[in-house]
Amino acid sequence: MSDRKYITSIDQIPELAGLSDKQRQKLRAVEKRYAFRTNRYYQSLIDWEDPKDPIRRIVIPSTDELEAWGDLDASGESRYAKAPGLEHKYADTAVLLVSDVCGALCRFCFRKRLFMDDNQEVTRDISGGLDYIREHPEINNVLVTGGDPLLLSTRKLTKIIEQLRNIEHVRIIRIGSKMLAFNPFRILDDPELLRMFKTHSLSDRRIYLMAQFNHPRELTPPARRALDLVQNSGVTIMHQTPMIRGVNDNPVVLSRLFNELSYLGIAPYYIFQCRPTEGNAAYTVPIEKGYEIFTQAMKNCSGLARRCRYAMSHATGKIEVAGLTADQVFFRYHRAAYANQRLDEVLAFGRNPEAHWFDDYPEVQTLLTNRQNSLH
Repeated sequence: MSDRKYITSIDQIPELAGLSDKQRQKLRAVEKRYAFRTNRYYQSLIDWEDPKDPIRRIVIPSTDELEAWGDLDASGESRYAKAPGLEHKYADTAVLLVSDVCGALCRFCFRKRLFMDDNQEVTRDISGGLDYIREHPEINNVLVTGGDPLLLSTRKLTKIIEQLRNIEHVRIIRIGSKMLAFNPFRILDDPELLRMFKTHSLSDRRIYLMAQFNHPRELTPPARRALDLVQNSGVTIMHQTPMIRGVNDNPVVLSRLFNELSYLGIAPYYIFQCRPTEGNAAYTVPIEKGYEIFTQAMKNCSGLARRCRYAMSHATGKIEVAGLTADQVFFRYHRAAYANQRLDEVLAFGRNPEAHWFDDYPEVQTLLTNRQNSLH
């Protein structure tokens, strides 16, 4: 299963041979708009007898993606671009976009714009981003992401990590990756990568792997072996996933995922509201319904799993969904992009069961207008 060949067209999938010409034409239209990529290992996890199989839903194109909805940059990431390939949204954290490819492509990806031909947000020359980090001593935390950094060669990734390690004020390096779900053989077949982790994940300057598993069936025996090897290399693994309709929007599935991760020594960190990115209408769950699913799942988890937060990566910051009553929904800023946002302030809005994003609440426009006014 360590075959590295990638599948980039539905015509390469024999299990889809029974599609009608009309169905195939529609899916080709999806492929033309939003890139498709998977691999033989991940394909082997799909139950092709089940049309609602969650692994299939994660990676196989759907005609629903052509529904007019959302924005390619739903969280306004471009407004925080400070150098080629670098975003600086929170004072102590920088984001380096080092890859424009993944082991497979989630259909609900919030950065699908990176995989389009005219996108220039990712750069192979990150020297400008590194210079920016050196010039900003408040940055103690760098997230290396993309795309997936583990799709880079170990030699290229090592060079990036070494350069970050040589910046004195960078204490934490995070690597955002779904490779341990998409193809754990990237870890299992490359001892050099593990040696690099061991060399650069120091006792007082850890490397964190921000691993994404969307469904417990992705925690296969090879994935578990890969997770164990990464942990033994001195890297701390955290977990995050969006809530995805038809994949993990079920308290039983979600609690099983969180518990299995906890058994493996991996802390569930965030479950994200699926961003209103173009093409994502069929994958999102309304905020209030999502929060109810999340809290139901937490009832069947230990305290270790309950450290997880349900949050949105909004243009103005990371916003936690903090509670519900019969009439109101409560939010608070977990991280704020603007210094004048109080992190201890609880925001109470009237409930809106159709809201899929923070901006869908009428009170938000007043809140954001008042904040802008206070900046001038």
